Amino acid sequence: MAPSPHPASGLGRRLIRLGLLGLLATLPGCQGIDVGSAQLRIIDTSLDAGPIDSYQNNAALAYNLGFGAITSYVPMTPGAYTLSSVKAGTRQTLVTGNTTLLAGRQYTEIVGNIGGALQQTVLLDRSEPAPPGEMELRLVQQSVRSGAVDVYLVPQHGGRLVAGSPIAVNLSFGANSGYLSLPAGTYALEVVPTGTMLVPATPTLMSGAQIDYASGAVRTVVLIDQEILGSHTAGLTPGVQAIVADDFDSPNS
Repeated sequence: MAPSPHPASGLGRRLIRLGLLGLLATLPGCQGIDVGSAQLRIIDTSLDAGPIDSYQNNAALAYNLGFGAITSYVPMTPGAYTLSSVKAGTRQTLVTGNTTLLAGRQYTEIVGNIGGALQQTVLLDRSEPAPPGEMELRLVQQSVRSGAVDVYLVPQHGGRLVAGSPIAVNLSFGANSGYLSLPAGTYALEVVPTGTMLVPATPTLMSGAQIDYASGAVRTVVLIDQEILGSHTAGLTPGVQAIVADDFDSPNS
């Protein structure tokens, strides 16, 4: 049965509002996966493609996904699939691709880029917790207009004064860092143009709120363009926003 369109579209609007406030929105992670099934979630990162419906073969996975929306994981029978995104309410195909989903694995399908050149990327997600005392973070760069970026993870006790070295550098559109193992704790995400040293006076593309990453947590952070809301003409300010998807939470967290 296809997911209801209402939660996904409303979720997209909530994620956008949170991003513009410099917050990181999170969705529940997988606590365990049925070894006999695969799981797939969809993230819409295209600012100007308009709402989309998502299909696997000829069956609907989600309806009316908007910019910044993330679906929950959808259980699927393992096998080969054609994944398609169409203009919402129509069968006008915007992007399509083939993939194979394996039993006991979870995946993320990202639909991104500008509306006239949508791209589909399928990522294999981590489906087990990070080691005790650690968390794992994967950064995916889907901001079309920001250019290449460096990403800092700043601990709560030090703020930007002790930012140290970036955890990922020169992430251009479409790049992802892979999973990075880091000490569990409370951090803020800071995003700057590649090659920019982070000091107190540095203008950033994004300064996130402090977020607690518990021991065992596994997260995917997707960087997307920043949108202006409430204007008569759609536009952008220089900058990015981040949405965070929960890949896995330790049962003990």
